[in-house]
Amino acid sequence: MNLKGRSFLKLLDFTPEEILYLVDLAADLKDKKKKGILTLDMHRGKNVALIFEKTSTRTRCSFEVAAHDLGMGTTYLDPSSSQIGKKESIADTAHVLGSMFEGIEYRGFGQEIVEELARYAGVPVWNGLTNEFHPTQMLADILTIKEKLGRIKGVKLTYMGDARYNMGNSLMVVCAKLGMHFTACTTRKYFPAEALVKECEKIAEESGGTITLTEDVSAGTKGADVIYTDVWVSMGEPDAVWEERIRELSPYQVNSRVMENAGEQAVFMHCLPAFHDLKTKVGKEIEAKFGISEMEVTDQVFNSPASIVFEEAENRMHTIKAVMAATL
Repeated sequence: MNLKGRSFLKLLDFTPEEILYLVDLAADLKDKKKKGILTLDMHRGKNVALIFEKTSTRTRCSFEVAAHDLGMGTTYLDPSSSQIGKKESIADTAHVLGSMFEGIEYRGFGQEIVEELARYAGVPVWNGLTNEFHPTQMLADILTIKEKLGRIKGVKLTYMGDARYNMGNSLMVVCAKLGMHFTACTTRKYFPAEALVKECEKIAEESGGTITLTEDVSAGTKGADVIYTDVWVSMGEPDAVWEERIRELSPYQVNSRVMENAGEQAVFMHCLPAFHDLKTKVGKEIEAKFGISEMEVTDQVFNSPASIVFEEAENRMHTIKAVMAATL
């Protein structure tokens, strides 16, 4: 398997075999790290740029630690440190950074931005998150599922909440690619876009997977191996949006009833951060404004033995390391 020089923008660009190769490579690199086997010589002396138009704890730390483990240097560009799309076009930024760095990570807004960066950079570009897709998170999720369940193909994964954007889209794509059974369990308003659903249905026909959209919580979660959710509202959205999402998505909160309906085999996953208690500033603000102490998942489920969210978070670093190791 040779992925050298490839950008990592969305999983629709990759075959099932390529995706599984990256997951297996991540598992190998994780094993080496746990055993104290250094990988500094893999890309020693190279440098990568990390563009963060949207800030993140896990994605930034994952890229920086992974790059260091591979022997590379990193330059972090936060929203105030880059002129991308403001004083300098995306194409010009790509040309400049591509001449200085061996690889570029982008975390921000529209998918078209990371696609344009890749078109002009001349070096691999990696999608750390866009509005539409979150491919590095998918690799971490699949590695975690494989570790915990011992298999990937045939796994039943139910995503609850707002399935219209990067997480719902990306989980549907990766499940279709790998022969898994994906269910979006939410009100119809929050289903993924019809065009992407149809594309994934065609992919699933070849892989042996299935795509299901349902508003029925009982039917959508029954027998699921994985119950997955994400925050309902992005930071910075107005109170009216919060009120609307809380009202419309509260029936799709992951709680003990959902997990019991799924069955004893079910695990809980979340890409984090999660609003499951009042121990954060935002959590306290949510309670003050809307009178709830938990949102997309209850604290009971989040901290239960079924929850594998922190193993999932660690695997972000190992899978991002695999992407950089394979594509540089």
